[in-house]
Amino acid sequence: MNELSVPVLPRGVRRHFDKVRGVPVLLGPERVLMLDEIGCAILDQVDGVSTIDEISTKLADIYAAPKEDVSTDVSDFLTDLGNKKLLDATHG
Repeated sequence: MNELSVPVLPRGVRRHFDKVRGVPVLLGPERVLMLDEIGCAILDQVDGVSTIDEISTKLADIYAAPKEDVSTDVSDFLTDLGNKKLLDATHG
C-alpha cells in the first residue's frame, strides 16, 4: 500500500462491538482483531473513497498532530490489516 491507495473493508469483514470483552473488534472470516482507540479512529475514515494520504491529513487535523507521524501510523496499521486479509485497497 502507498499514500495513493484507497483502503476498503472487503466482503465478509466488519466492525462490531464485542459485549463480552467490552471492546470494538474487526471481524473477518475465522478471525477477530480487537481494536484500540487509534485503530477505531483510522477505520472511521476508511470509506472506500479516501486515499491513505487523505485519511492521514484528516486525522492529523482532527488530533492536531504532525502529519508525518500520523501518516506512518495510518500506513503501518492499514498495511498490517491488508497482510492479515482484513483490508483491501486499490493502488494509486
